[in-house]
Amino acid sequence: MNRGKFITFEGTEGVGKSTQLATARDALEVAGKTVVVTREPGGTPMAEAIRELLLSPRDEAVNDLTELLLMFAARAQHLHSLILPALQQGTWVLCDRFTDATYAYQGGGRGVPQEQIAVLEQLVQGEVRPDHVILLDAPVEVGMARARNRSAPDRFERETTAFFQRIRDCYLQRAEQHPLRYHVVDAAQPIDDVSRQVSGLITSLLA
Repeated sequence: MNRGKFITFEGTEGVGKSTQLATARDALEVAGKTVVVTREPGGTPMAEAIRELLLSPRDEAVNDLTELLLMFAARAQHLHSLILPALQQGTWVLCDRFTDATYAYQGGGRGVPQEQIAVLEQLVQGEVRPDHVILLDAPVEVGMARARNRSAPDRFERETTAFFQRIRDCYLQRAEQHPLRYHVVDAAQPIDDVSRQVSGLITSLLA
């Protein structure tokens, strides 16, 4: 049985990852692929419990190292309980964020050294990396305006514009560093235009 493909969707807040994950799933299913859509942090009951710890607003200051370790704890459970078994069965896995988000949010946003993240990445994942990363990119102000209209802000969404600008800058830097793995999509376009671009991109990955 052929291994499935592992495709992640990345970006700052409000860039439309949920919408485009659905677009990608539909395109793959039309092509006859079995697909699972999941998210990080989360994806399994235990990882979802860790997600609640990470995202819930709280009075207690969360240490950057605590946040980083919780992210990778959730990832370890998610990877070994859901992602790897699905890929081994030939299922395509579409994930809302993965380790690139840790480099962007905890690295770029919080200032955690990239070397510390890399050590945990190797420990938890070994050589496992997404086959492709679809980066939905939009100016921070555009994404935050959309996010504010969506729901009450979680602990991350309460951060400053400067925090999210650092995250966006980190994502774009990683896209430059990994041009074969990253596919940058202008998410500031109308949703239908973004969806057409994502559908075309997914179709090209089937070739």
